Amino acid sequence: MVHSAEVVIVGGGVVGASIAFHLAEAGVRDVLVLERDEPASGSSGKPIGGIRAQFSDPLNIRLGQRSLEAWRAFTTRPGADIGIESVGYLFLLGNEAEVATFQQAVDVQNELGVRSRIITPRETHELCPYVDPHSVVAAAYSPDDGYALPKAAVHGYLRAARRLGATLRTHCTVTGIDVGGGRVRAVRTTSGTVRTSTVVCAAGPWSAAVGAMAGVELPVTPLRRQIALTGPLSPAPPRVPFTLDFDSTLYFHNDGAGGLVLGLSDPRQEPGFGREFSQEWLEPFREAAARRAPALAGLQVRSGWAGLYEMTPDRNALIGRAGGVNGFLYATGFSGHGFLQAPAVGEIVRDLYLDRTPFIDVGPLAATRFEGHAAAVRPEAHII
Repeated sequence: MVHSAEVVIVGGGVVGASIAFHLAEAGVRDVLVLERDEPASGSSGKPIGGIRAQFSDPLNIRLGQRSLEAWRAFTTRPGADIGIESVGYLFLLGNEAEVATFQQAVDVQNELGVRSRIITPRETHELCPYVDPHSVVAAAYSPDDGYALPKAAVHGYLRAARRLGATLRTHCTVTGIDVGGGRVRAVRTTSGTVRTSTVVCAAGPWSAAVGAMAGVELPVTPLRRQIALTGPLSPAPPRVPFTLDFDSTLYFHNDGAGGLVLGLSDPRQEPGFGREFSQEWLEPFREAAARRAPALAGLQVRSGWAGLYEMTPDRNALIGRAGGVNGFLYATGFSGHGFLQAPAVGEIVRDLYLDRTPFIDVGPLAATRFEGHAAAVRPEAHII
């Protein structure tokens, strides 16, 4: 274990890995990443992660846009194949109220350069033959969105960061953060103590506990999310967009191996750290599929995956500096959007550390926005 570091990053998922790469690339040589398990062993280990710029507010749209650019260039910077598939994102809309909501979002997206649009039921079916065109009144579609491989991205970032001088320590749990005189002094771990003046919390669902070690409140709650994998199908499924039903949160897309990935944000799921895979959520999935994509309702699943969302009360990220503890930065609480926003977040944290002006003002994402409010985390997924 090293005895000192300029920057200690807590968390070896995609956000922590992106921050490590961007810091090392900028010339910060003494960067240490601490991971309690193995890189991408948490939510960043999911088989496939969506990437998109279809959001309803300018801040998240720009985070998505900036990250899409970086994901597309990943083979050259930092240099790794992450299996990008630009199949587009397709939001299914079942009534005129939903169409009105998405039309407002599309207008904002178009103003910022996102090529999204509202399409007809017939066009929806042509893009995704699984969708019953009679079950929707319209859909929102952006052709530039898609998905990639989160685990490959984590390892790509970390390999590049280590080439640039960063250090990764695995199976190393943070047990405390020493603060004195209003600033970070050291990080205590199961492998020893590291003197440092800067800690970046990128610990995902465990961020609240990490923040508490330094006296920083990070309102992050873990929530289990699951996906199912059909395995190869015969005949093989057509290449379809990343398709989501706005009302039910049902979603599905290709798995890259001749099958489909199926998912749904089960509103019955209670917060907690449990990550065991179970199939009870497939019941509401099949009910929603029977309405929107009947051919999927009876599909059998061969395997599945369970991970944790890191939820905040408003389901937007926490990014910034801690006001009361000098040298404590955080990037967490992405509520399901961490992978798609990770490249932009790495840039932003780099700039905050180096006292540069980030490409976008993330002041609205400061954790202090919740001070004095006892808002509870709602389990429904925030999909727009």
